Amino acid sequence: MARRKLLLLLKPFDVYQVTQSNAVSRFTNPRIFHYIDNRRKVHKEAINVCQKILQHKPIDWKPIFRNNLSQPIHNVDLVVTVGGDGTLLQASHFLDDSIPVLGVNSDPTQAEEVEKFSNEFDATRSTGYLCAATVKNFEQVLDGFLEDQIVPSKLSRISVSVNSKVLPTCALNDILIAHPCPATVSRFSFKIRGDDETCSPLVNCRSSGLRISTAAGSTAAMHSAGGFPMPILSRDLQYMVREPISQGPAISRLMHGLIKSDQSMDASWFSKEGLVYFDGSHVFHTIQNGDTIEISSKAPVLQVVLPHLST
Repeated sequence: MARRKLLLLLKPFDVYQVTQSNAVSRFTNPRIFHYIDNRRKVHKEAINVCQKILQHKPIDWKPIFRNNLSQPIHNVDLVVTVGGDGTLLQASHFLDDSIPVLGVNSDPTQAEEVEKFSNEFDATRSTGYLCAATVKNFEQVLDGFLEDQIVPSKLSRISVSVNSKVLPTCALNDILIAHPCPATVSRFSFKIRGDDETCSPLVNCRSSGLRISTAAGSTAAMHSAGGFPMPILSRDLQYMVREPISQGPAISRLMHGLIKSDQSMDASWFSKEGLVYFDGSHVFHTIQNGDTIEISSKAPVLQVVLPHLST
């Protein structure tokens, strides 16, 4: 039997990079410097632990930092991300529906630290909502996957087409369609269209943008904005118009809702400039006045080892 192949995708150390020489100039509180430096050490130790575990497994593996990833991932049986949800999200942009991903939260939030520093700064870290493991149970979860006792779940992603051309990136969490300047009003319209070509009323908007989330992303920015958490395996999408300029109750009820799995959203952009952001601010596509945008959950799914199914 051929040995399985694994890619170890790592959050880089330089995201924590703060030198002692400039710590005073950047932070008035030296405890912030020591806190950030400790985060780097904890993350580095988590990587070391994961690598030592892999060295004793009958698999072929190689590590790569996420900022060095530029091509689609092929020819591996599993991707293990070490960082937080952001590292797993970045990996998802390079994966199709054939390769599963297992997230290791390298530095989970510690309640006692949050309480200790609550009067000085926010000590919370990545939620790790999509990460099935920490260093404490990584070997157990990995063995469960290798022995076929843990089966990855299939999570929906967002497919976006601009002027009938499908964009290469699928969003695992959410997309945001907005003007590049957050203080500028965005002008757009949208309607929900079913596979049977039935349509909702056309909604014309002036607002700060339009957010659409998957079920997996419904607990992130969408929830913070007033949306509702969805069952993580749902194929539906949730949308919300951000800060709409009120147009009366009949239109207001259409500012937040669902795009069912057999539906898509057809939007038209009427501002001079615009951007479609995928899972945060790092990946985006430019749009302009007159562009049409189609959004649906018909993108290839992503296989993810989920926390509640691996404990």
